[in-house]
Amino acid sequence: MKILVVDDERVLLKGLRFNLENEGYQVVTGTDGLQAVTLARQEQPDLILLDVMMPGIDGLQACMRIREFSDVPVIILTAKGEDMDKIMGFECGADDYVTKPFNVLELKARIKALLRRAKGAGGENSYRNPEEILSAGHIQLDCTRRDVKREGISVELTAKEFDLLEKLMRNPGRVFSRESLLDQVWGYEYQGDYRTVDVHIRRLREKVELVPASPEYILTKWGVGYYFRSE
Repeated sequence: MKILVVDDERVLLKGLRFNLENEGYQVVTGTDGLQAVTLARQEQPDLILLDVMMPGIDGLQACMRIREFSDVPVIILTAKGEDMDKIMGFECGADDYVTKPFNVLELKARIKALLRRAKGAGGENSYRNPEEILSAGHIQLDCTRRDVKREGISVELTAKEFDLLEKLMRNPGRVFSRESLLDQVWGYEYQGDYRTVDVHIRRLREKVELVPASPEYILTKWGVGYYFRSE
């Protein structure tokens, strides 16, 4: 399994490489956000560790760019107490976060959990493209081309946003808890903050609902979770 580690702290980078290679991982390293994007595309790692504060473009911007072409698990490394970094990390498509200074044993446990569950969920099957089109009112989802249209106009979704919408549309009327969505859509046993589901739901509504503040299809069952309105 290949892990991409990007951090401008050379000492930390060296230490992480040493520890991860001792665990049997192949490790690729970078020191700024632009390198993170380039290496993610070129090396196609199985997981990315991405520091927030870096030169060039920061880790959050890098994560957004990576999400344009890859659904690889991303763990954001944040400064202690920077809750906004965690929230923004979810906004930008990160899957989990670890706060600096961190226990390397905890980090390795999170990495193993992510990789194990991603593999167990099918790995490359998460990119499956069944020949099917799902439609509901003004929303049309082309599973083959991974394309979504709102009133006939294509809408740009991240890979995870598409997977989440597909999961909901394939199960109209079924209420999914946040935990269930994290397990089934993200494909691993989530170790961090469940707010990542709320962030993705809000962004989906902004992109596919005609009136995001009063959604017609992506609905909330208060105290339980989310569901797609059945016709």
